[in-house]
Amino acid sequence: MKGAGKFLSSLAKSGDSVELPLFFVFINYLAQKLYIKSIMLDIRYTSHFLHKLEDVFAESNYVLRYEKGNFKSGYCVLKNTKVIMVNSYYPLEGKINCLIEILRTLPIETAGFSEKNTKFFAQITAS
Repeated sequence: MKGAGKFLSSLAKSGDSVELPLFFVFINYLAQKLYIKSIMLDIRYTSHFLHKLEDVFAESNYVLRYEKGNFKSGYCVLKNTKVIMVNSYYPLEGKINCLIEILRTLPIETAGFSEKNTKFFAQITAS
């Protein structure tokens, strides 16, 4: 952070009126980076993260099933019956990626979600 301090002090010492808006641009840039970092989802390919995704589906009105199948995208969504089938032969990383993609594309009602799952769902759909 010392480099940023030197940058800011050099802006304050110079009397140029052109550099003053640059200071505000720099502060705005830092604020955006901090905000984006706070809402970004850190995807970890672990079984614990998979269980968190499964918990979101358990509270939704969709049924999540792992079945054998030859799905082109790794999953199949039966919208009329609200059943989601994920290929059981997929590795852990593939299952997580499929579930995240499904959560981002399907219209899921969050009215019945717990507070923890509501925040987690918001992080998934925001990024």
